[in-house]
Amino acid sequence: YHINRRNDSQLKGNSKQYMLYIIHIATFFNQINVGRPTCSKHAHNPVDWYVFPWGQEAFDKAKNEDKPIFLSVGYSTCHSVSRATSGGGGWPMSVWLTSDLRPFIGGTYFPPRDRGRRPGFKTVLTRIIEQWQNNRSSLESSGDRILEALRKGTAITAKPGESPPLAPDVANHCLQQLVQSYEEEYGGFREAPKFPTPVNLMFLMTYWSVNRSTSEGVEALQMVLHTMRMMALGGIHDHVAQGFHRYSTDSSWHVPHFEKMLYDQAQLAVAYITAFQVSGEQLFADVAKDILCYVSRDLSDKSGGFYSAEDADSVPASGGTEKREGAFCVWTASEVRELLPDVVKGATGVATLADIFMHHYGVKEQGNVAPEQDPHAELQGQNVLIVRYSVELTAAHFGISVEKVEELLASCRARMAEVRARRPRPHLDSKMLASWNGLTLSAFARVGAVLGDKALLDRAVHAANFLKEHLWDTERQTVLRSCYRGDQMEVQQISPPISGFLDDYAFILCGLLDLYEATLQAEWLQWAEELQLRQDTLFWDNQGGGYFCSDPSDSTVLLQLKEDQDGAEPSANSVSATNLLRLSHYTGRKEWLHKSEQLLAAFSERLTKVPIALPEMVRALMSQHYTLKQVVICGQRDAPDTNSLLTAANSIFIPFKVLMFTDKDEDGFLSQRLPALSSMTALEGVATAYVCQDFTCSLPLTDPQELRRLLLDGTTDQQSES
Repeated sequence: YHINRRNDSQLKGNSKQYMLYIIHIATFFNQINVGRPTCSKHAHNPVDWYVFPWGQEAFDKAKNEDKPIFLSVGYSTCHSVSRATSGGGGWPMSVWLTSDLRPFIGGTYFPPRDRGRRPGFKTVLTRIIEQWQNNRSSLESSGDRILEALRKGTAITAKPGESPPLAPDVANHCLQQLVQSYEEEYGGFREAPKFPTPVNLMFLMTYWSVNRSTSEGVEALQMVLHTMRMMALGGIHDHVAQGFHRYSTDSSWHVPHFEKMLYDQAQLAVAYITAFQVSGEQLFADVAKDILCYVSRDLSDKSGGFYSAEDADSVPASGGTEKREGAFCVWTASEVRELLPDVVKGATGVATLADIFMHHYGVKEQGNVAPEQDPHAELQGQNVLIVRYSVELTAAHFGISVEKVEELLASCRARMAEVRARRPRPHLDSKMLASWNGLTLSAFARVGAVLGDKALLDRAVHAANFLKEHLWDTERQTVLRSCYRGDQMEVQQISPPISGFLDDYAFILCGLLDLYEATLQAEWLQWAEELQLRQDTLFWDNQGGGYFCSDPSDSTVLLQLKEDQDGAEPSANSVSATNLLRLSHYTGRKEWLHKSEQLLAAFSERLTKVPIALPEMVRALMSQHYTLKQVVICGQRDAPDTNSLLTAANSIFIPFKVLMFTDKDEDGFLSQRLPALSSMTALEGVATAYVCQDFTCSLPLTDPQELRRLLLDGTTDQQSES
């Protein structure tokens, strides 16, 4: 049997912890993104992969044939990180289990043949089968010991009466840990390889928002904006066809691993639009739109869903059958010169479009990829585009205006995009996961709201409708994990469909809350409330607080876990902590505020000792500490004065707020749950805003600039009791 899971490249800790991490992921199978029932990509592998999804049928087959289960955990589009860093290859995690799912041995990559003291895959298999046949009891007892150790080592629970740790202390500790790992020249939080890690970026901007007047706050802002500028200029950013690649193999964000993941695009779009709110720099808004342009064009299904990923490898346009890393994206100097031969009038000397483009994007005749960045010699003579000069410097170099350079570069990129579109494309993973679609829903909603872009907001609504139609089982009141694009472009489900896990609920919930704030349509709040109630029923730990990653009533799950790391994606508990806070304000349900406190208390030890592992949960802790502002807009829907107030509220980054709209519909969702809203009215028929916090509200405001100043200052000079 073979399960495909995303590559978690952010593993930390010593080798023992690493092994435990591998084994508990393998054992806890229902956190895994299950792939298609059949996987054509692996049809010619030397391993005869079992063709049914993880489930009782596979377990029964193993038991009936008296065979162990080999579980390979990876993601369908990824090379292992080791391929980029050490030249090795293969899947990142391999585990053998008994038919009752008890792991007894695990590792990462096994080479085909023995290498010194490192056994090859065939040797490992031979030794395992010998032990399986002759020493079964020892293997089984080893599995029991592993499970018991994991139960003790992975328990996350709040002590009776325990409170969450102090948010300012935890936030300061998290900042210092990030400062220690920060790489000053190009930004980012390690030398190489470098990952975007949006959870770090969002934490730093949130930290700055409550520490603006301190040196630490200024440092946090400098770190995050420098990192995001360098990423946007680097080769990890696709300058021709938009979007971001998975990670950079070097410290300067130049040569990426060319895979593109949906969850990266979603989180980075949110991070970049937040950077625009914080700084006002147009670059960041342009990058956010750029990312969603890529997602809309290349990762979108007509049903409204979003596909999971594009491969790193593809067949070169020059011919041949062997796929190569980055072949779809890279360029030779001769290709650029042939494609952009036009002479630019007014430029210094006899400069062509190619000359300007190659200068600006660092294109070299011999290629711009160093040998140490290309261990498999797949990029020899090729160029990965990276912005080497500002537009102003390029303009000065060629003696033309900045506006002219911007126009020429845009024209060049469009011409090159047309050529790239005719190249053999990388493999598209057309699986549509509920969790990643939830993240992407947030991205379209939040970017659309900040930019006032109706097309982006319409796409967000389309995505929400897709989730409700195809990944929500109305009869069972259950989120479904995934669906697929069929051969006729229809949406398909495997039978039986896989029920959703905690991250599916949490990420969709967050997306729905963001969609409500972007569209002010209460139907999305109502569904969010339903989902939260269902999430509580399925996953909440009544004894220790927090949510299990899967339904604890599932008897096939031997180890109940609460994910305690915000890595390539935020942990579902981190997102849930904030969801609960937001929903408590929208619904008046005090139990959700209490649940959020219990959740954060359960993770107290992790937050206190290693907050850098949970930057998204640190943000949730800060939200609870500083309490959420309620920004209430009273007016007529879609009226110009209402939209002006909403534009003001959306123009700045306020990490601790909920945005509400009331048009005096007494039977509306919010009116029924929050009776206090009845006292808030539009003054003399003009759209009016109220900013409330800790049961105290500002005097009504009708001027968008006054609302903006009030939200920026963080104070309510004129207040009245609500």
